[in-house]
Amino acid sequence: MNSERPLLPPVSDDGLASRKGVPLGIAIMLGRIFEFVVLAVIGYGLIVFNADTLGGTVENHSRVVLFGSLAFAVFAESLGAYDIDAQFSVRKGWNRVFMAWMMAALFLVTMGYLLKASEQVSRGWALSWVVAGAVFLCVTRAVGVIGIRRLKNRGTFNERVAIFGTGEQGLRFARYVQTHDRLTMSLIGMFDDRTPERMPTEVSGVPVLGNLTTLITMIRDGLVDQVVVALPWAAERRLQDVVSRLALTPVKVRLAPDLASFTFARRPVVILGDMPVMTLFDRPITGVSAVLKNLEDKLLTIIILLLIWPVLLAVAIAIRLDSSGPILFRQPREGFNNRTFLCFKFRSMYHNQLEYKNVNQATKDDPRVTRVGRFLRKSSLDELPQLFNVLFGDMSLVGPRPHAPSTRAGGRLFTEVVQSYAARHKVKPGITGWAQVCGWRGETDTEDKLVRRFEHDLYYIENWSIWLDFYILIRTVGAVLLPKNAF
Repeated sequence: MNSERPLLPPVSDDGLASRKGVPLGIAIMLGRIFEFVVLAVIGYGLIVFNADTLGGTVENHSRVVLFGSLAFAVFAESLGAYDIDAQFSVRKGWNRVFMAWMMAALFLVTMGYLLKASEQVSRGWALSWVVAGAVFLCVTRAVGVIGIRRLKNRGTFNERVAIFGTGEQGLRFARYVQTHDRLTMSLIGMFDDRTPERMPTEVSGVPVLGNLTTLITMIRDGLVDQVVVALPWAAERRLQDVVSRLALTPVKVRLAPDLASFTFARRPVVILGDMPVMTLFDRPITGVSAVLKNLEDKLLTIIILLLIWPVLLAVAIAIRLDSSGPILFRQPREGFNNRTFLCFKFRSMYHNQLEYKNVNQATKDDPRVTRVGRFLRKSSLDELPQLFNVLFGDMSLVGPRPHAPSTRAGGRLFTEVVQSYAARHKVKPGITGWAQVCGWRGETDTEDKLVRRFEHDLYYIENWSIWLDFYILIRTVGAVLLPKNAF
């Protein structure tokens, strides 16, 4: 069981795996200090430059610089400006340092007002410091991110990591590390206690260097910084034996996720008491977000109705004059939590051609569509009565479009084409949506069209924000003025 495999030297493309990496935390700490110093230097520099103008208030301005720089440091920390993700993304870094600096400026203004000390500070100097500070912070952060990226690509921050376990679990962990370039890890080798004939020579390009005894020897020689144990969690006895021996060595020891966990690797983990629990799925729009979206729907809908009521009246008259039958068409559609509701539309088909259950989607030059109905569908004016569905709470202005339960794609029901199709119903359906403004609207005559629409709907659900809603509404105007695929 403990037969030795010949020890191979650690392998690395850049030759850096044989030396200990510089902790990324040191670079981040230097970044904290440098950004604090940048703000202080700019502030004090502006004081020196305007010394004649400031006169006897130089000391007051110096105190403002100190407190302002400290306030920025506190807000930047609380906003995550020095989190790992912000170190590798210029956009995230800019957003967080800029917001922290604006909050610090607002804090200074508030304190100056409350302490009645704002008259002792030059407004011109203060404005110059805020603007110059914002510019130099953004430049400093951009340079810092580029520098950290380059050092990361050279392996400067990488820890030398060994994986114990050459089975499926070890393979998946190795591939995970190799495909996530922001991880500061260099895989120096894999180890296992299986007999030599049962062990591969490499796993996912990582050499298999030996057994647990070999691994401990390399640790004692200072060649390993971290060990990840990638054994099945069901093998509890074996797991405990390996961990108990590694616990005697001065390296970080971690346990790789069990196989099932790789499927949900991006899911958040929360602590219930002392027990870590993985959140597999969450209701996407809850709490304050749900209140904001509901408020957005009601207010904007009322404003839109007040502006377009003449259009609604004109369309109703045109429908009545064009053909006999009701002005509005109410069709059962699937909504939030798979609940069925009656969706309002202006009638665009001949009355005797309307379908309420076994729905066939309208196609190009569909003979069921009236003359007025063709114009309404082309301009999407037939959808306007759904504003009342929004007021009644069945729909939102923005969301996945509601479909009739019997609608088909390529001759198959939507739920047969995409098994997780019901995931669209985690939120209220919308009059317009991300799929529609991206061109995936109209007839779903092929399964691929349905899949693409479904993918866009899921993207909207997982990335919802008020700003995304407004962006979609703005793009909807363009989609209506230049319609595609609307029959």
